[in-house]
Amino acid sequence: MRPQTATAALSTDTERTVVAPAPGTARPAPATRRKRFAATARKAAPSTAVAAVSGAVLTLAFPPYDVWPLSVVAVAALSLLMRGRTVRQGAWLGFAFGVPFFVWLLAWLNVVGWDAVIGLSVAESLFLAALGACLVLSQKLPWWPLWAACLWVTEELARDRLPFGGFPWGRLAFANTGSPYTPLAALGGAPLVTFAVALSGTLVAAAALAGWRLRTEPRRLRTAVSCGIALAASAAALLAGFLVPVPTGAADHVRVSVVQGNVQQPGLHFLGRPMMILDNHVDATLKLAADIKAGKVAKPDLVLWPENSSDLDPFSNPEAYDKITQAVQAVGVPILVGALVDGPDKDHVQNEGIVWDPVTGPGAHYTKQHPVPFGEYVPFRKELTKVISRLDEIPRDFYPGKKTGVLQIGPAELGDVICFEVAYDGIVRDTVNAGARAIVVQTNNATYGRTGQPEQQLAMSKLRAIEHGRAVVTAATSGISAIVAPNGKIEQRSGEFTQQVLNADIPLRDEKTVADRLGAVPEWTLAMVGLLSCAAAVAIGRRDRSRMTKG
Repeated sequence: MRPQTATAALSTDTERTVVAPAPGTARPAPATRRKRFAATARKAAPSTAVAAVSGAVLTLAFPPYDVWPLSVVAVAALSLLMRGRTVRQGAWLGFAFGVPFFVWLLAWLNVVGWDAVIGLSVAESLFLAALGACLVLSQKLPWWPLWAACLWVTEELARDRLPFGGFPWGRLAFANTGSPYTPLAALGGAPLVTFAVALSGTLVAAAALAGWRLRTEPRRLRTAVSCGIALAASAAALLAGFLVPVPTGAADHVRVSVVQGNVQQPGLHFLGRPMMILDNHVDATLKLAADIKAGKVAKPDLVLWPENSSDLDPFSNPEAYDKITQAVQAVGVPILVGALVDGPDKDHVQNEGIVWDPVTGPGAHYTKQHPVPFGEYVPFRKELTKVISRLDEIPRDFYPGKKTGVLQIGPAELGDVICFEVAYDGIVRDTVNAGARAIVVQTNNATYGRTGQPEQQLAMSKLRAIEHGRAVVTAATSGISAIVAPNGKIEQRSGEFTQQVLNADIPLRDEKTVADRLGAVPEWTLAMVGLLSCAAAVAIGRRDRSRMTKG
C-alpha cells in the first residue's frame, strides 16, 4: 500500500506542477482576488465602523459642542480597538478613526470647497494611521497605557510641524480648555494636557479589558485589583490639574478697548468693496471717541484693531493712511492696526500689526511669522496653479516675519500673534519669553463666520492664558472678540457679525510659568518615550520569534 500511496501522491504533485502558471505569473484570478478583498472588507467592516464612530465622537469634545469627557471616551475606544490587531490593521483603524473626526472638525473649511475639507482631512488622518500602528505595538508591552499616551503626544508633535509647518487643529488639549486637565498647561503646555487626557483614556481601556477578563479569569482577585488600579490612576490623571496653582495676581493693569468693526459679507470674499472694512473700524473708533468725550466710557490706554482691519495698504494708499490717522487722533491713544502691506518685493505681501501713535504716526510693527499654506501662500505655485485654478485667487505669497511680536503699545509691552499662530506652541511661548506681559490675538474669521471655527480658535486662547499666566485679548473683524483672564476665564466676548467695542482692564504679568521655562522639553521627552516604546516592542517581537525558530 505504501508504494501505491507514494505513487499517487507523486502523480498528484506532478499534475499540480503541470497546470500551475509559470513563475512570476502565479497570481489568483481577478475574480478570486475580488472575492478575497470582499471577504476581508466584510470581516473588517464592524471594527472600521466602530473606529469611524469613535472619531466622530471625538469631534463632539471640541467647540462648539465642548463635551470634553468624550475626548477620554474616544481615546479609550481607539485603544480597545487596537487589542490583538496587526500593525497593518491598526494603521487602517487609525485612519478610519481620523477621517470622520477631521471632516467634521474642519467642516468650516467648506467655504473654500469640500475638496479642501476632504483633502486636508485625509492628509491629517495619515498621522492617526501611524498612531494606530504604533498603538498596536505599544500594547505588546507591560504598562502599555503609559506608552500609548506618550504616542498621542508623538502624533501631535509630528502633525504640528509637518508638512509646510504643520496644522495643529484637533489636538486633544484643544478639546480640554475648560476641563480639570486644563491647569496642567501651566506645567507642560498643551502637550502635557494631551498626555493626561490620553493617559486617562488608555487607563479606562485597560480597566475595561480587565473587567472583561473577570468573566472567565480564574484568578479574579488579581484581575479585579488590576481593574481598580487602572481606574484609580485614570481618575488621578483627571484630578491632577486641581493641584496646579494658576497664579493671576498682577501689580500693573492697563485699560484696553477692542474694536470689532464687522464686515458686510461673510465667506471667502469677505473683503468686498475696498475701504469698506477700514471704514467700519474707523467709524466704530470715532463712536468710541465720542463716548469717551461724553463721559460714557473711561478713556483706554490703548486700542486694539483686528487682523485685516485695514483692507488696503496704508503706506501705498494715502486715503487709508489718513483715515487711520483720523481715528487714532480722535481717540487720542495708540492703536494696534492690522493691515496687509507690500512685501520686500512685488511678489510678496506681509500680514502686519502696526502700532499707530496719535502724535508720531505708524511705528513698531509685527509681521506674521507663520503664513497658512494654500491660504496665504502657495507651495509649488508654478506647478499647482496649472491644475488647481482656485489657487490663482492668492495672487501674492505672504512673506513670513522673522521676529516675535513683542510691541510697546502705549504703557504696555504686549505680545502680538496673528490668527492661526495662536495654535502653535512655539510662537506664543517665544513671544511671552521675549517679554510680553499680555497677549493680543489679532484675527480675521470673517471667511469662517458661524461655522464653529471662531469658537475653536477662542478655545486656544483660553488654553494659552493658563499656559503662560497671561491675559489674552482676541480682536476679530467679525467675531469672536474676547477678553480672557490669565486663569482662562472668558470675561467678555462679542457676538459674530456685529459692530462692537469691548472695554476692560487687563493685568500685566511678568512671572513665567513652569511651561515657559521648560519650553518644548516635556513635548519632546514624552514623544521620544513613545517612539522608544515602539522600538522596544519591535525588538522584543524579533527576539521572541528568534527563540521560537531555534526551539
